[in-house]
Amino acid sequence: MFRFIAGTVIALIGGVAVARAALDPTESAIAQQVAAGQPAAEALLARAVDIESPTENLAGVRAVGEVFAEELRAIGFHTRWVELPADMKRAGHLVATIDGTRGQRLLLLGHLDTVLAGERFRREGDRAYGTGTSDMKGGIVVMLQALKALHAAGALADRRITVMLTGDEEDAGLPFAVSRATMLELAGQSDAALSFETSVDGTATIGRRGFSSWTLETTGETGHSSGIFGAGSGSGAVYEAARILAAFQAELGAEKYLTLNPSVIVGGTQAELDDYRGTAEGKTNVIAPVAIARGDLRYISLEQERSAMARMQAIVARHLPRTGATLRFDEGAYPPMTPTPGNEALLKVLDGASRDLGLGPVAALDPGRRGAGDIGFIAHLLPGLDGLGSGGGDNSHAPGEYTGLDTLTPMAQRAALLIHRLTRDAPGPRQPPR
Repeated sequence: MFRFIAGTVIALIGGVAVARAALDPTESAIAQQVAAGQPAAEALLARAVDIESPTENLAGVRAVGEVFAEELRAIGFHTRWVELPADMKRAGHLVATIDGTRGQRLLLLGHLDTVLAGERFRREGDRAYGTGTSDMKGGIVVMLQALKALHAAGALADRRITVMLTGDEEDAGLPFAVSRATMLELAGQSDAALSFETSVDGTATIGRRGFSSWTLETTGETGHSSGIFGAGSGSGAVYEAARILAAFQAELGAEKYLTLNPSVIVGGTQAELDDYRGTAEGKTNVIAPVAIARGDLRYISLEQERSAMARMQAIVARHLPRTGATLRFDEGAYPPMTPTPGNEALLKVLDGASRDLGLGPVAALDPGRRGAGDIGFIAHLLPGLDGLGSGGGDNSHAPGEYTGLDTLTPMAQRAALLIHRLTRDAPGPRQPPR
């Protein structure tokens, strides 16, 4: 069935509109194949969601990986499982490749693991509920829906595409030099990276903030509370911690894309704090000799990170009378995906494909609305674009997670045309990320 709207041919396939005004015959076929794949995409999402795969469930992560590996092998990809050292307690990663000669070399990213477990797939209208529907099994389904359509239209032949689905994005194994070694290697062999994290309000992501964790420990002289601020007692550890945290906010809190969050603090005559919980004891008439706080730092570039760390250390070094303080940045920082001209060029291609499909423009998401992600590990090596997965969702990392089933086809059509337009031409020189 066809409708003609303002000179644009709209094909209705399975109730889904496919605009064909600015598409060549191959692109029209790709769009139609994506739309025809909606029922299979929904079934695949249900199957994947019903396999519990929180990061620590190694068998579950592997099982989800095998589900997607079967789909990839069926359209001509060669798959392998990347093992990680047993002491890392991580499942490993799925890598799938098509080795051709045409077009840009693309690296497609997703992750198999979830934060939570327990909610099985259920459908309510156009919403799919269940753990991982939004973050990010829905995104992988969009990726596969796009790749299947390209295959059906003959547009995967002789292309150079690698898919990497990590098994520990939600809690990446340490050291990163080991858990992300394969990703870095593949990025070095690619021209652009496309990541299928959740789409936000019809945008795409050209920048994501990185983050690192920090621990602040302050000390002071203990004694009777009546001596606080005196020459012999000084200000105590709690006041020193309060001074430092207040200065963090006052001196760094207004900088764009930079945030510092003290998430937990303890102090007293005795205090202990690990990653997630702490204990403290003390009396109101005793000056606290120790305080400990933990928090995170988020930033849009490595330059902003280094600058913030230096300023934080300078604040710590000032010291109230008879107090001391140390600030430690923990191992395991996630690097940022800094916006670059290369990222913007990819967005321009996606925006053009979306407009040609009749799906409207695609703008860049404000990086302040997006947390850290896997693509940050390779963003310094090549141009990238994220937020290409399913949309209309909410409650990621929380009970009641859902995604919009009505977004699968339009998001997959955009992704499919983006991949096609990046890979249909003869290969050219690799462009730098900046």
